[in-house]
Amino acid sequence: MKNESEVHIRRTLYFQLFFWTALFLFGTARNYGEYDGLSSDIIIYNFCHWIFQIIAANFIYFILIRHFFDKKKYLECSVFLIISLYLLSVINRFFIVYIAEPFFINETKDSIFSIFTDLKYLLIHYTFPIISGAFIFISMMFFIRYKDEKEKAANLQKEKAELELKALKSQLNPHFLFNTLNNIYSLSLSHSEKTSQSISQLSDILDYILYKGQKKWVSVSDELDIIEDYIALESLRYHTDRLQISKQVLLNSSNTIPPLLYLSLVENAFKHGAGKNIQQTEIKIEMETNPQHSVFTIENTYHEDQTDNEKGIGLQNIKKQLRHHYDENFTFRISRENNIFKVEIITPSQYD
Repeated sequence: MKNESEVHIRRTLYFQLFFWTALFLFGTARNYGEYDGLSSDIIIYNFCHWIFQIIAANFIYFILIRHFFDKKKYLECSVFLIISLYLLSVINRFFIVYIAEPFFINETKDSIFSIFTDLKYLLIHYTFPIISGAFIFISMMFFIRYKDEKEKAANLQKEKAELELKALKSQLNPHFLFNTLNNIYSLSLSHSEKTSQSISQLSDILDYILYKGQKKWVSVSDELDIIEDYIALESLRYHTDRLQISKQVLLNSSNTIPPLLYLSLVENAFKHGAGKNIQQTEIKIEMETNPQHSVFTIENTYHEDQTDNEKGIGLQNIKKQLRHHYDENFTFRISRENNIFKVEIITPSQYD
């Protein structure tokens, strides 16, 4: 936060240095054209007006606008604006008449009374120049402020989306881990040869979730490898007559996807298919990649009485994840027909 504040202050100072230098040079060049040349007294007059333009612009913006106008204290802001413009104009004229002009003009000075009371002269020759410079400066500051606030809002939205995405990634069904450990424990009791293989597969899944799962993109082939491990571990829970799985994979290009995207769909198919169906469950997975798109389709049979597939939190999370990574450049289809629940995802081959 401190670094951001220092950067903001530094950037504001650089902007002011550039802006006021440019304004002074512009005023000098304009006078050069009007008077067919420049004299020292014109430059001194310009310099005196320039100093008070800087003071007035910063006072109006950083004091009146930030502390009154932004807080919707419009009446106080208007009153203080009129008073401050009058006082700054008087001080500016007093500065020129009694401090600057004696260096190059030997004339009778205006009385202090006339400096305070000659409002028409004060308005035309002092207040308007102050207002003109302050108006341009304040307009630029409002533009910079709007741009900064827009960038800040975009960054906050991005951080919020990334936090939501991390939360979505962490929602892999905890029952899977509990059931898998129980199955591995049962295998170990029977001294099954599958014990060490199952432990290795579980280790690969956890490693994938903890490390590759935090990346923005992973290769489709890596995601499919971890899905193989997941299916192998989930299959330990079911007899062959209760679960039938078929896979068709055709990888024609090395495409990338957000991590855990397909794995979440496979988990959803097991949870709402085999996990809630006492009859045989069929799960069918199709994957195809080409230089343009990645197409992933998964189907699972379900019992007639099941009504929560499409409304599952898992599918809602997947859609949020897709929108986060691809905006609207994806296809997410859900269908239910003849006791077959089908989800299809089409994403660009590469996207960033």
